[in-house]
Amino acid sequence: MVDNNAKNRLGRGLAALIGDIDPNQETKAESTSPKADLLTPIEFVRANPNNPRRLFLDAELQDLANSIAEHGVVQPILVRTIQGEDLAGAKYEIIAGERRWRAAQKAGLHEIPVLVREVADREALEIAIIENVQRSDLNPVEEAMGYQQLMDEYDYSQNELAQIIGKSRSHVANTLRLLKLPDEVRQMVADGALSAGHARALITSDNPTELAHTIIRDGLSVRQAESLSQDADHQRNRQSASQPSETVKNSDIVALETRLSDALGLKVLVSYKKNGSGDVKVYYKNLEQLDAVCRHLES
Repeated sequence: MVDNNAKNRLGRGLAALIGDIDPNQETKAESTSPKADLLTPIEFVRANPNNPRRLFLDAELQDLANSIAEHGVVQPILVRTIQGEDLAGAKYEIIAGERRWRAAQKAGLHEIPVLVREVADREALEIAIIENVQRSDLNPVEEAMGYQQLMDEYDYSQNELAQIIGKSRSHVANTLRLLKLPDEVRQMVADGALSAGHARALITSDNPTELAHTIIRDGLSVRQAESLSQDADHQRNRQSASQPSETVKNSDIVALETRLSDALGLKVLVSYKKNGSGDVKVYYKNLEQLDAVCRHLES
């Protein structure tokens, strides 16, 4: 069972915990940032292996390192104590602020300011996701993987996630849909070669990787990408129509599946026969998701 009090505390109190979240805060006056609990040798701090952020661009790190070399680390790094010193000698694990920690190393700092907070694994993951989302530091795939991790490990629903991070439930649902794409396409999104909007247009395609390469090569807009995906669907349906034993799924049905999936936050498949009959399948992972579907239907 998810602790709603913990969620509300995070939703309202994150700024009080780690300071107002502002992408440019590192270069602002110290009065805008909470005071550190202590200065600690930088080698006493280690990265969090569960940090949802995986991509750190060298150019951005270097810019921040230059600022830190001039102004210091203005906003303390939020850490928690490691239970028993690890093999590398670290005493603290980062909850939020890994980019500043990496940049401080580039700047050659020997000590960094830290805020020490004793939180459990779940709360540490929540804080890391919220901070990165509010800073817009996560790429869409990292964001989706963070949401999925909270859902898988701590039984969050999409509505609960939306409340915590301050986003709409449809934003959470659309972000999670990116995880249905092949690894190669997800990497294109992570690298910034393909936008999340482009990628979502490919989710129902039979060959999203090939279409993704076409979109990038031809510089297509999101609307053009949607048309390309629909054209591929039509071509597939024309081929299927020549085989009477197979059910034809046209772009209208695909669009209906997408609308239903977005509305429920779950995978939905619609199948139909030439006589107009068919079925709708809703896929859920746990009883909480099933209850949510029942509430939608009853309302």
